[in-house]
Amino acid sequence: MSLIKLPTQNQQEALFENPFHIEDLTVFDDTAMRNVLVPGSFGLSIEQFAHSVQGAPTAVVRRIECNLPVEQRALFLHIYRQPTVCEQMMLARQQVLDNLFWELTYWKTPELYEQLTEGEWLHPGIFQQLSPILHDRIVLDAGAGSGRATKLCLKYRAKQVYAVEPSPGLLRILQRKLSDDIAAQRLITRLGRFDTLPLDDQSVDVALSCSAFTADDEQGGERGLDELERVTKSGGQIVLIWPRPQDRAWLIAHGFTYVSLPVQQEMCVHFRSLHAALECAQRFYAHNRSVVRYILRKQCPEVPFSVIGLNPPRDYCWLRVP
Repeated sequence: MSLIKLPTQNQQEALFENPFHIEDLTVFDDTAMRNVLVPGSFGLSIEQFAHSVQGAPTAVVRRIECNLPVEQRALFLHIYRQPTVCEQMMLARQQVLDNLFWELTYWKTPELYEQLTEGEWLHPGIFQQLSPILHDRIVLDAGAGSGRATKLCLKYRAKQVYAVEPSPGLLRILQRKLSDDIAAQRLITRLGRFDTLPLDDQSVDVALSCSAFTADDEQGGERGLDELERVTKSGGQIVLIWPRPQDRAWLIAHGFTYVSLPVQQEMCVHFRSLHAALECAQRFYAHNRSVVRYILRKQCPEVPFSVIGLNPPRDYCWLRVP
């Protein structure tokens, strides 16, 4: 097996640049575009968007203008048409692309995102503990991504699984992965977001989300939690797998019970190859260069979560719907 060589310092600097361009904003459909343009959403303002698209193709400007609320279009166009220094435009553009990095990843490069998440193995005890509430039940996997939790819900004999995901690319990967699985007969896939779930009231026994729902409004928040409660039957449960540590207090304040499972040995991300590990490290762990150094030093596609700086996927929280 050939070794992956350590890049030079100049090469390392280049590897950690944001890969997206302002033109990539057009990858979003109108619903997603309106979502990212909500003032304050993703930590961005109308002013930043207006500065960021100065010098950009007219198609980008028009997409933003058309998807802004009518009352905000005049402000956007006023700022956009004002002369500005190149440094201000470049700074705004970098802020927009950096803050929308994950959204652009889901929409523009779903295959690379799948390459990352396929190696983030959940603690096996999570679904073992959830098995009694999944068996022969109707389950929603909200923010399903490429199907990590969806597949496990089917494995643990859910009667039917609704996989709801806003990114068409990720949903296509999910459908392709399960197309030859006999369990796919129990799967229904739908495009949709946390704030407008495409399901009827009280239509599922369990509403589940894995590494997708957060306390932030653009990724769930109060509106998203209301929607999860709306579609879940009385007496059913909402389960959030691998929640962010910074959301724990918010979740407990909303009545969730937090569960953390013990581990016998350190949990790792299991990449499919050394090249995949390096590619994902350069893209997704750009601000932690110790990850690349670890991969190059160990020449191994398994990277501990402690090296990455993430809590391992060993926890979940649950809430019973009254």
